[in-house]
Amino acid sequence: MTLPVDQLLLEEYEDYLMMQRRLSQATLQVYLYEVSRLMETSLPLDTVDALQLEAYLIGERKQRNLSSASLAKALSALRSFFAFLQLQKIRQDNPVLLVSHSQKPLTLPQVASVQQIDALLESIDIASPLGYRDRTLFELIYSCGLRISEACNLEVSDYQDGKLRVLGKRDKLRIVPVGEIAAQYLAAYLKDIRPALVGMRLSNQALFVGRRGKKLTRQAVYKRFVGYCQKCNLDAKVHTLRHSFATHLLEGGADLRSVQELLGHADIKTTQIYTHVDTASLQHAYDAYHDEQEDKE
Repeated sequence: MTLPVDQLLLEEYEDYLMMQRRLSQATLQVYLYEVSRLMETSLPLDTVDALQLEAYLIGERKQRNLSSASLAKALSALRSFFAFLQLQKIRQDNPVLLVSHSQKPLTLPQVASVQQIDALLESIDIASPLGYRDRTLFELIYSCGLRISEACNLEVSDYQDGKLRVLGKRDKLRIVPVGEIAAQYLAAYLKDIRPALVGMRLSNQALFVGRRGKKLTRQAVYKRFVGYCQKCNLDAKVHTLRHSFATHLLEGGADLRSVQELLGHADIKTTQIYTHVDTASLQHAYDAYHDEQEDKE
């Protein structure tokens, strides 16, 4: 009699735990029980994501009245199982690594749509030098996925041949291409606007400067951005531009490894969170479409 595929997989996982992990019998039984419960659901092992797994664990906790310790064991079991699936080439990633260890739900980055970003940038009045500087600054942050501190610390020499040299966290250097629109604003800013703002402070090499020619501060950037968001009735932070940059790249077909390099993430697991933002937005669009269809019926 041929065993079902899930049963065979469970037996192979048991062998893995016994031979390679060398777990105690008690822990092994806990792991097998938790994995068998997951297999009884309709969640596809090869495509299930972190949000679905977190929802599953929340449901398990309520249904079984699990303590924090028991929930941690269940999470550990699933983490081990998906590591096993990676070894078996069933999956390339381990979605359990993105599931929150605390009782708080997985927090997705705040992302604005392309249309919202366009509206925000278009709302900036470029008739004044400071307005033009702000448009250039926020175009560049969005175009290159910069952190606010990275943008403030840029120097004029960091921009060469259409590329930006960015010094990120832990002094990790990365080279990021600048988009066409941001490059156009940056060229005009460097030619006409920045010299007027810098004045006699020729020794100042900061790329973005304030009214008196001094290096622009994080606080000043934050304050200006909040003002523009209020004008557009947009709930966003400066960092939303970076999150949106990453999400829009993935939506456009960019591969995860390339986005990791552009963002300067040391670990690709940090970048993977944006794939769940994309999934969540697709689910929202799907739900909205079907709600609309039901209204028409």
